[in-house]
Amino acid sequence: MTATPKPPDYILFFSVLGLLGMGIIMVYSSSAVSAQVNFDDTFYFLKRQLLWASLGLFALLVTLNIDYHAWRPLAKPVLFTTLLLLILVLVPGLGKVVNGARRWLGFGSLYIQPSEIAKLGMVIFYADSLTRSQETLGRFMRGLFPQLAMLLVVFGLILKEPDLGTALAIGGTIFILLFAAGAKISHLAGLGAVGVTGIIAAILYEPYRLKRLLAFSDPWADPLNSGYHIIQSLYAIGSGGLFGVGLGRSREKFLYLPEPHTDFIFAILAEELGFIGTATVIILFFLFAWRGLRVAIAAPDIYGSLLAAGLTTMVILQALMNIAVVTASMPVTGIPLPFLSFGGSALVFTMAGVGILLNISRHVSMK
Repeated sequence: MTATPKPPDYILFFSVLGLLGMGIIMVYSSSAVSAQVNFDDTFYFLKRQLLWASLGLFALLVTLNIDYHAWRPLAKPVLFTTLLLLILVLVPGLGKVVNGARRWLGFGSLYIQPSEIAKLGMVIFYADSLTRSQETLGRFMRGLFPQLAMLLVVFGLILKEPDLGTALAIGGTIFILLFAAGAKISHLAGLGAVGVTGIIAAILYEPYRLKRLLAFSDPWADPLNSGYHIIQSLYAIGSGGLFGVGLGRSREKFLYLPEPHTDFIFAILAEELGFIGTATVIILFFLFAWRGLRVAIAAPDIYGSLLAAGLTTMVILQALMNIAVVTASMPVTGIPLPFLSFGGSALVFTMAGVGILLNISRHVSMK
């Protein structure tokens, strides 16, 4: 750790600003029609996104200027707070139910998703926990198995909401952190097999998840129901071509494609800005991954390395999952696209995590 922190990694910082800027533009473009129909205000979602983006930038600036080592003593309190919120959201009368899912806590027009706090909280907790367990992590029962207990609890609570996509994103991130921390590949392979079995069981347990899986394999078998999202998304992407139909000129956003400003914003972006627009987004995420992983490799200590790896993986894994869903490369999971999709707590806590990552970059020598 150097005495005088350096400037943050500007490539990382500006890649995030680029994605955030594109997100604000696309939230307005993709939501204007539904906002006019449902709220008589084409700027309804844009105004809220600008508010959350401002709060997110403020959170980034705050965490950017907090030494990342300060989060270590807070690892357990952050985790326990996360667990409490995940439990409270499941209590009838406290958790808000939208489309059959109980994922929000709050009052009036202000709501947060505890699962979004869990993403950041779990990375902070496991970066500290795995740093402390370096000597025993190679042994399954004494080292690796205890690390799984908290993950299973959080995974189960989020699955109960239900929110399989977020549970998978958190599980995948912690799995990669275990690998980065030095867990044996043979142990991780066994856990992976058990995890896949559990995911299949979770899909078979809920009929709607099975429908999504079947729709993924053949969306045209039920084009007006379970396959509808995928088909409309592919129509949007296919219509974009190389340069797109033009910003603001999407046809799918005219109440054809559900959730055009949230889970399927990438499809509207592809329709309006074409391959050039989607390639720009993918390049910006690539820059984020490249610089984030360089920070993880060059971090001055194991804790900083694991923290940077976890924060980078969480963002990139969600981006990969969202783009895979939109392009019909995996079943619909309900994962938003980081920095671009409309959302409140998701954007704020993601930006807070980026601030921590940028703070770590201030303590390393990067080119």
